[in-house]
Amino acid sequence: VYLHSGCQIAVSPDTKYFALDWLGVEVTRATLGIIGMGSIGYKVAQRARAFNMRILYHNRNRRRREEEEAVGAHYCEKMEDLLQQSDFVMLVVNLTPETHKLIGKKELGLMKPTATLINISRGAVIDQDALVEALQNKVIRAAALDVTYPEPLPRDHPLLKLNNIIITPHIGTATVQAIRMMAEEAIANMLAVLNGQPIPSEVFPK
Repeated sequence: VYLHSGCQIAVSPDTKYFALDWLGVEVTRATLGIIGMGSIGYKVAQRARAFNMRILYHNRNRRRREEEEAVGAHYCEKMEDLLQQSDFVMLVVNLTPETHKLIGKKELGLMKPTATLINISRGAVIDQDALVEALQNKVIRAAALDVTYPEPLPRDHPLLKLNNIIITPHIGTATVQAIRMMAEEAIANMLAVLNGQPIPSEVFPK
C-alpha cells in the first residue's frame, strides 16, 4: 500500500516535499501467518525467515518437525489462533469447496486492527464484500491482492476505490523464467503421455 502511494507521491507534479511523518510498518520481526503450507507456502516461509519474522502456519496436515525447524515455523491447529496473532496473514491455499470464502467477516474480525491480509492464491478464497467492509471500517489495516474474483474486477467495484489496498493483475508467476519453466513442464508431461511413460506432474483426483 505504501509502495503504491509512495510512487504516486514521488512522480506527482504537485509534490513539493516528502512528508516526514508518512510511516509504514516493519516486516522484520513481525509475525507472519501462512494459511496453506504446501510447496509455495513453504517457500514463502523460507524467504520470511531471512527477515527474522515469527512464522505461524495453518495447514490440513502438519509439516515434519525438521521442516518446521528449518524455517522456524510454528503450527497452529486452529486457524483462529493464527489470525489473532499475525501482523501479516498470507493465503496460499488451493481453491476448493472447503476454502471457498475461507476468510469472511468472522475471520477478518479476529485479525489485529494493525494487520495486513495478503492473497496470492485465488480470489474466491476471500469473501470480497466482507473485505470491503473490513477495510472501510478499519477492522484491518490493509490488504494486498494478486488475485480477485472475477479477474479483472468490474471497474466500479468498491475494492478499487479504497486507499488501504493494493491489487496486482495475477502476476505472481509472470516472469520470463517462470513462464518458460511452466511451458517446459507442460511439454514434458505431454511427451510422457505420448510415449506411455509415467506422467511427471500427474494430478490425482481427490
